[in-house]
Amino acid sequence: MAFHPDSLPNLDGKTFIVTGGNSGIGYHTVAYLAKHGAHVYMGSRSLGKGNTAIADIKKAQPSARIALLQMDLMDLTSVVAAAKRFLAVETALHGLINNAGIMATPFEISKDGHEAQWQTNYLSHWVFTEHLLPLMLRTVQSLAPGSVRIVNITSSGHLGAQKGGINFNDLSIKDGGPWGRYAQSKLANILHTKSLHKEYGPGSSSAQKGQGEIWISAVHPGIVQSNLSASAKSGPSMYSVLGLFGLVWPPDKGSWNSLFCAASQNFKAEQSGTYIDVFKRLGEPWWENSAAKDDKLAQRLEEWTRQVMCTDGWLP
Repeated sequence: MAFHPDSLPNLDGKTFIVTGGNSGIGYHTVAYLAKHGAHVYMGSRSLGKGNTAIADIKKAQPSARIALLQMDLMDLTSVVAAAKRFLAVETALHGLINNAGIMATPFEISKDGHEAQWQTNYLSHWVFTEHLLPLMLRTVQSLAPGSVRIVNITSSGHLGAQKGGINFNDLSIKDGGPWGRYAQSKLANILHTKSLHKEYGPGSSSAQKGQGEIWISAVHPGIVQSNLSASAKSGPSMYSVLGLFGLVWPPDKGSWNSLFCAASQNFKAEQSGTYIDVFKRLGEPWWENSAAKDDKLAQRLEEWTRQVMCTDGWLP
């Protein structure tokens, strides 16, 4: 792979948010961004774990500028409050990496009434992004295109989504199994990327009207050994088998795709809106999933999400 995080430019003066930044891929994403001078907000559900992670990074990088942004993705009140806390103290946002997630967990309904993986992986990040978009658009007004970016972490697991992609009749998919629910949430991350790109990416009406251009990507980080895989149902045994064939990466390497899309000078405008597979391969992976390419499905999901989130009072 041509890209390595050490090739990132000087990010002094830039501000980033990384959700789920206290462990795994997110931890290394925060560390690399801070190493190159960025002011990074580490999203973390736990204050204790977040502060410990920041302290660990600062042992190696005493000058690192990292702030903790507490947020619980299973609680939309917490998500909105985190966005408001950030907006109250910052005047610019150059990069949002929606990294946090859960994988193949037992069936659970959040206090907000949504299936746990659907809310954690997709809905909460959608709401968080919506609250931050006005600031990102203001940030890019005086900057060159590509200076402000959004990265949605997805997975090749989206290929396991059921026929039709999104089950609007039963979004909880209670009887669909943990991996089916995971697949649907990760497909939603890709469709969200498509909708954001259509609205704000290169060539969008927002860009053409001079209202702001944001580059957006959906990233599959690879098969990574992390807390996520350890907590997944059947995850440890599956990852052990894959590890025998050298197909499992450490979290450090798993952060590289996110970093490339969020901050590399080599990320191009034509890559905005795309699904970035293992080590910068563009487009869909070697298997086919028409749902991830379905513009009408992306539009339907965007309309459903906006209507429900507005009705429930999660947007201004």
